[in-house]
Amino acid sequence: MVDIKRREVITLLGGAATGRPLAARAQPAARLPTIGFLGSATAETQRRGVSAFVQRLHELGWIEGRTVAIEYRWAEGSLDRGSEILAELVRLKVDVIVMPGGANAVAAKQATSVIPIVFAGAGDPIGMGLVTSLARPGGNLTGLSMQSTDLAGKRLELLREVVPGLRHLAIMTNVGVSGTVLETREAQVAAGKLGLEVSTLEVRHAQDIAPALDSLKGSADALYVAADPLAFTNRLRINTLALGARLPTSYNFREYVEAAGLMSYGADFADLFRRAADFVNRILHGTKPADIPVEQPTKFALVINLITAKALGLTMPPKLLAIADEVIE
Repeated sequence: MVDIKRREVITLLGGAATGRPLAARAQPAARLPTIGFLGSATAETQRRGVSAFVQRLHELGWIEGRTVAIEYRWAEGSLDRGSEILAELVRLKVDVIVMPGGANAVAAKQATSVIPIVFAGAGDPIGMGLVTSLARPGGNLTGLSMQSTDLAGKRLELLREVVPGLRHLAIMTNVGVSGTVLETREAQVAAGKLGLEVSTLEVRHAQDIAPALDSLKGSADALYVAADPLAFTNRLRINTLALGARLPTSYNFREYVEAAGLMSYGADFADLFRRAADFVNRILHGTKPADIPVEQPTKFALVINLITAKALGLTMPPKLLAIADEVIE
């Protein structure tokens, strides 16, 4: 009788032991930490920045699909679509939301006060109301400034070197984006100090771009485009129209110049994306956004398109070419 009971106990224990792996396999897989990535333009136009972001995550030990999940969404230059995407990411309860600039960050701040938000290059984080200070952001937002407003005057000085007879400047601005409006004001002030007349072209939608440029009727000597998702998404259209109107163009980022713009001076966009991954890493490890200071750009680039200069009949000053970080020819 004792042997029978012993065998029964052994059988039961053996069944329990073999049953554990089956029970474990039946459990749902653990949810990966999830990043909601809101691209302001399209996947193709922001490919370079996204690659830098993902590569840096990899270096920090976050492997997409294995140790972290990324939900990509693309606003295609539309702030309304950006707001819809933000609502979706909030419903998905992602662990952190990342976006390249400040335009959608304003909407993100309104969409959630709980989910951490990292902006990879807001024009003026304090002026846009994203953070209370750079050193102590407060709230659930932090990230990187791209100093668009601070650099407006420098861009105009460079543009005047290329266009010696510059007297009348056109500034294209998306009046629906607070950061773009702030940059435009700085550009207007800088233009005034340089003794330039200014025509401000206000746009809100892609269909506004062609009429805005047509309204100049040959009166402007150059075009300054304030940074925003709409302009970034439609940069090839803007440059095509500007070339047709014989207008030299000035921008924030090299991507505009790659699309036939004349010149750009500003923070390195890919570097901002790369550094945003460090913010995400800290947040996924438990640091609160309020405790992560907003950082300034450390890399700036002057990019010149000689093909466009030749098409416009412009001769680039040798000293400008000598200091350029990249020359497209």
